Amino acid sequence: MTHLFAGLLAVSLVAGCASVEPGPPVTGGETFAGRLSVQVDEGETTPARPFSAAFDLRGGPAAGTLGLSTPLGNMLAEARWRPGSVALVTPQGSRRFASLDALTREVLGESVPVEAWFDWLRGRPWPGATSFPHATGRGFEQLGWQVDLSRFAAGGVGASRRAPLPVVVRIQLDGS
Repeated sequence: MTHLFAGLLAVSLVAGCASVEPGPPVTGGETFAGRLSVQVDEGETTPARPFSAAFDLRGGPAAGTLGLSTPLGNMLAEARWRPGSVALVTPQGSRRFASLDALTREVLGESVPVEAWFDWLRGRPWPGATSFPHATGRGFEQLGWQVDLSRFAAGGVGASRRAPLPVVVRIQLDGS
């Protein structure tokens, strides 16, 4: 399942109508929806791996779901987590992971702090880790990520990390 996001895009093109059934609803917590793009840059000799999809993020850091869909609304994959259980469900089946961090590392080739997104998408640092404000006042640094809130009023949040591999995440929320 290495580099699954690129594979998910290919599967969506080949499978046409194949889709993942959404998991049971998550009670409580936050709900965010919009467009998500992630790009991992592996260096000069390997092209960057971009991925984009519609997303639906529900719940919170302890229990939630992150659904990824095609522009036509077909669900490509859904990450589901709760205490003691993390799974990725795709049209090809379900796979379990030790943590949400392990799931994102397997899928993207690099870890992405989905737990922190619930706060980042509200324009604030995640309380689970130390943060430092940007000198510009338009964001903060947390968990090794530079969180850019310069487009927050328009529903845009960006996050980038330089090491171990450069990763850029861009989120545009619906309704903004």
